[in-house]
Amino acid sequence: LKTLPPLVFAGEARQLQASLAKVAEGKAFLLQAGDCAESFHDFSAVAIRERLKILLQMAAVLTYGAALPVLKVGRIAGQFTKPRSSPWEDAPDGTQLPSFRGHMVHDDPPTLEARIPDPDRMVQGYNQSTATLNLVRAFTKGGFADLNQVHAWNQAFVASSSQGRRYEVLASEIERALAFMAACGVDVASTPQLHQVDVYTSHEGLLLPYEEGLTRRDSLTGDWYDCSAHMLWIGERTRELDGAHVEFFSGVHNPIGVKLGPTATPDEAIELAERLNPERIPGRLTFVARMGAGRAQGTLPALLRGIADAGHPVVWADRKSTRLNSSHIPLSRMPSSA
Repeated sequence: LKTLPPLVFAGEARQLQASLAKVAEGKAFLLQAGDCAESFHDFSAVAIRERLKILLQMAAVLTYGAALPVLKVGRIAGQFTKPRSSPWEDAPDGTQLPSFRGHMVHDDPPTLEARIPDPDRMVQGYNQSTATLNLVRAFTKGGFADLNQVHAWNQAFVASSSQGRRYEVLASEIERALAFMAACGVDVASTPQLHQVDVYTSHEGLLLPYEEGLTRRDSLTGDWYDCSAHMLWIGERTRELDGAHVEFFSGVHNPIGVKLGPTATPDEAIELAERLNPERIPGRLTFVARMGAGRAQGTLPALLRGIADAGHPVVWADRKSTRLNSSHIPLSRMPSSA
């Protein structure tokens, strides 16, 4: 992995960080969407296009409804590992097997042979991520993301539903807005923001040998960047202050996220912010609330107050999960009232 080209570039990560700084100020909206875990089996141009289509749909709705720029970050091109609460799981025959930890670690059939970790799978994950990134960049810059295609993004499996019909109404309003702008003399054909978008990549940096293998020193700044994705995050199970994941990601300059569950305390959040963003750079750190609606009211306000009082410029995001077309689509955003 250390000999292979980077998947993303340091300059792109800096652009994402600058955009996240606007989110932290309440001047933009963060949309992060994608699979809970990518698969080596479900990999095709059609699958990538359909996932991107959902992301573009959601971004169009949010942009039009909130009248704010929407920062689009995909959980894609690297989300091949799964954190597990237990090292063991029950097989269909009643025996215990090592828990499935994602296709970058081992295979998913319920057999001991399949669950043997294979380091060559990290190279396979890199190759699939390369192909995925190539397609995403082609789609987002080659006309597929054109706002004139807003009707074409509607998914067949929801188009006939009430939600699909509501989306069609909004799409028609966007088309009329574009026509109005053109009638007023705005050259919409030459405005690149209407025809192409930036979609950044992200995944949980769970498998540290993979992340270390793709870490590079930037030739312009001399800083270290994890070039496996634009943004990486640390999970609820691996955010220990003295743990390997916090240590590793404190040393790279990508935008970093940390998931905070219902047991998180304001002191822990402040210590994480001090450890991961000691220079208090806006856009560097995102906290993702992972505690459920029932517990958020009792836990989240204290975390928000603690971080605000400590003066840390943090993006606050909320993790929501919806099953669409057999895929998990988590939607992370900054609460506008925070």
